[in-house]
Amino acid sequence: MSESDPVSFEISYGQMPDEEGIRSFITKCDSFFPPDAVAATIEQQRIWYDALCAQFSFPHPDGMEVRDEVIGDVPVRHYRPAMLTTSNRILYMHGGGFVVGSRDSHDAICADIAYAAQAELTAIDYRLAPEFIWPHQHDDCRQVMQHLLATGQKLVLVGDSAGGMLAAGLAVRAREDGFGKQILGQALIYPALGGDLNWPSYGQMANAPGLSTDDVIYYRDVLKAPMDDPFAHVLSADDLRDLPQTYITTAYFDPLRDDGREFTARLARAGISVQYREEPQMIHGWLRARRMSAGAKEGFAHLCSAIREMVTQD
Repeated sequence: MSESDPVSFEISYGQMPDEEGIRSFITKCDSFFPPDAVAATIEQQRIWYDALCAQFSFPHPDGMEVRDEVIGDVPVRHYRPAMLTTSNRILYMHGGGFVVGSRDSHDAICADIAYAAQAELTAIDYRLAPEFIWPHQHDDCRQVMQHLLATGQKLVLVGDSAGGMLAAGLAVRAREDGFGKQILGQALIYPALGGDLNWPSYGQMANAPGLSTDDVIYYRDVLKAPMDDPFAHVLSADDLRDLPQTYITTAYFDPLRDDGREFTARLARAGISVQYREEPQMIHGWLRARRMSAGAKEGFAHLCSAIREMVTQD
């Protein structure tokens, strides 16, 4: 990031979140998914992660219709809230470093977003690494996106962490495939976008709770996505023009923080309408803390408001 960037940020540095709710969230997460989880086998990581996610599984909002389907050969889950204000759709890609996670792990998150946005949401259960390395994940998501676009649907692409990486790559892919005008927006939640490991956040937050810099390196190594592939690491894209309006939210205590900052600046320079929100007391994975932390609750409300604004466009 250079001093000439048109997007500026007021930055201050701290050691750990002060907010009581997020501290309790960190303690609870560590009791199910230990900080050194990536040192364990893939099978063990998935057992721990599923147990963690079960602790944050809440009942769906009243009137929510949920239906599982397979599109092509990709499992998906559709969420249809009782109150619909648009026929446009949200396409959601879950996080988990491409190693863990599923449509079940993010079930409550997806239901809450669909309810708040008053729009139907489709969650993709893409294939995981290391059994399936890049570009299988992108191909799965592209297959679902193309199916929905072919029916005339207009979409908002949403993803957290690894899912944010997928959403950003899909936006570039849709532009290249000639479907850019059907993508109403993208919302990227503490996304992994292929940032330079020498950027400040990777050093300052190397041992942050929720995600460490070593974890980022591990997940990159497992996925085996080329760093110069713009569908994998959108920060390597030479041309960001004609991408959809974008909402990016990051956590201050997160090594991936500067990925979001840098992508925001580059989008702005390319003339894209972009909103950036940095949660000052949050860590990576704060979406799950929305019922424990006042800061996470507020951040989630802003996220849902942005998604609703994009998905309800004519």
